[in-house]
Amino acid sequence: MNVLIVFAHPDPRSLNAALRDAAVAELEAQGHTVRVSDLYAMNWKTTVDHADFPSLGEGERLKVAAASGAAFAADALTDDVKAEQEKLLWADALILQFPLWWFTMPAILKGWVDRVYAYGLAYGVGEHSDRRWGDRYGEGRFAGKRAMLVVTTGGWAEHYAPRGINGPIDDLLFPINHGILHYPGYDVLPPFVAYRVDRFDETGFARAAEQLRERMRTLETTAPIPFRRQNGGDYAIPSLELRPELEAPGASGFALHRTA
Repeated sequence: MNVLIVFAHPDPRSLNAALRDAAVAELEAQGHTVRVSDLYAMNWKTTVDHADFPSLGEGERLKVAAASGAAFAADALTDDVKAEQEKLLWADALILQFPLWWFTMPAILKGWVDRVYAYGLAYGVGEHSDRRWGDRYGEGRFAGKRAMLVVTTGGWAEHYAPRGINGPIDDLLFPINHGILHYPGYDVLPPFVAYRVDRFDETGFARAAEQLRERMRTLETTAPIPFRRQNGGDYAIPSLELRPELEAPGASGFALHRTA
């Protein structure tokens, strides 16, 4: 497989970077081809602004979705964005790797998503009718590809357990797994999460690195998170509400959008 790792940590000497290197080495040992977008090393531009759309007239009001769609259709996005889009189209699997900062991804990675996921590429595609509501949530440009998160956090696993003070880790990562990865069609694998990384000694790092290498060895075979597909009949269109007869007893919130 072709694997793209989008990496977001500011220090190349970090534990995060060491885990990335372990993942790359294992993927290559398994015969995969790997490319890494190291966002801090690339000095990635984080914010979406007028400069992202060179064909937009000076002083013209910026309507981001409209400008993104027009620029994507005309192949007029900036070169840095087009290079990342080419990587996404090349990759059979996408890995987003980052430290969990304030319960989400670092701003630089969110900025990568904001700028690279153009209208016409990752959203705004497909038929909108009384039968379908666009190609998304299991369909779309990246259908048939795999994606997963590699996340580090200083908190204990218990802090992110179902009764943990921080909230369940699957709920915290749901907006990324479901909204950023599943939305444009990826089959999303369960995340790899390393806990209490600030207290790792050599033994702790070796254990986490081996666990990550095992996930890389099974990247092609791990069963994805069983998210529901939007256009498969589970949701009423156009309200996109789950049909009540499909609710599992006691399920609510994010759990409604999984089949198991």
